[in-house]
Amino acid sequence: MAKAKTGKPHGGLATFFTRRLIQAVPVLLGIVLFSFVILHLAPGDAIDVMAGEAGTGDAAYMAQLREKYGLDQPLHIQLLRYGTQIAQLDLGYSIRNNAPVRDLILQRVGPTLLLMGVSIVLSVAMGVLFGAVAAIRRNTLIDDLISLVALLAYAMPIFWIGLMFIILFSVTLGVLPSGGFYDVVRQDVGPLARGLDVGRHLVLPALTLSLFYFAIYTRLMRASMLEVMGLDYIRTARAKGLGAAKVTIRHVVRNALLPIVTMLGMQTASLLGGAVVVETVFNWPGLGRLTYDAVFQRDYSLLIGILLMSSILVIIINMLVDLAYSWLDPRIVAR
Repeated sequence: MAKAKTGKPHGGLATFFTRRLIQAVPVLLGIVLFSFVILHLAPGDAIDVMAGEAGTGDAAYMAQLREKYGLDQPLHIQLLRYGTQIAQLDLGYSIRNNAPVRDLILQRVGPTLLLMGVSIVLSVAMGVLFGAVAAIRRNTLIDDLISLVALLAYAMPIFWIGLMFIILFSVTLGVLPSGGFYDVVRQDVGPLARGLDVGRHLVLPALTLSLFYFAIYTRLMRASMLEVMGLDYIRTARAKGLGAAKVTIRHVVRNALLPIVTMLGMQTASLLGGAVVVETVFNWPGLGRLTYDAVFQRDYSLLIGILLMSSILVIIINMLVDLAYSWLDPRIVAR
């Protein structure tokens, strides 16, 4: 009986993630198909942008470039060729940047993951902490102040928060850099100094991106804790003589975290969207900034590659959310 008991969760977890991986395949295929068709139906392409920047409209030269890169082929032929490339883990070639799309994405995915990771940790940690304090001190001045701060953070646009941070901390106080990933003039420093330098440049973008989600998690945590506090098993735990701190930490907070984890998984895609704005404001060299540039350059191969990579990131993060769910509530794995 003991062996069956210990083996079941692992088998259930493996089946759970296998099912998620199988479901991810048609999702990715649908994303590639939809984005490819929509982008290529839009007027213009990278050749038009390059010709405009070069100040030439020679039809023969533009036709030669389209033939060179296969843009003169019918849409279904281009789609078939691109699907074959994807199957070979080849994301295509960026005409505008004169480099493979895979290399461009790999150069930028690290800063984006760093920004997203720090922003998620900050927003969830602050949201859980302030939401729990607001629930414990409900209907008091502390609760009102936390609710007011959360409302202000939620109401302010992300780009406006970023600009205000730049004016305050960079222009007025001069304590933090206004943008970039590290100081160009300090390229010969050691790894510790480089890490501290990147950390200084990360402070403002991470705070800007996390404030909006901090407001959501604060309100959600407060409401969830108040709901859990009123359940029967909480009253039973208190009636048995358990201390208030033990009841709050072991029973209330753990069960109140389930909606937070759900919201985190749902907002991964919107977090990537917010990263586009933040990376543009702070000139952060991530996927968001690369997406912004690719849109104006009409670099469709790069755009589709970024969208595919972003979709994979969203799927991976949602699988990690499922793993967190299985730890908070093991019954979910069996469903």
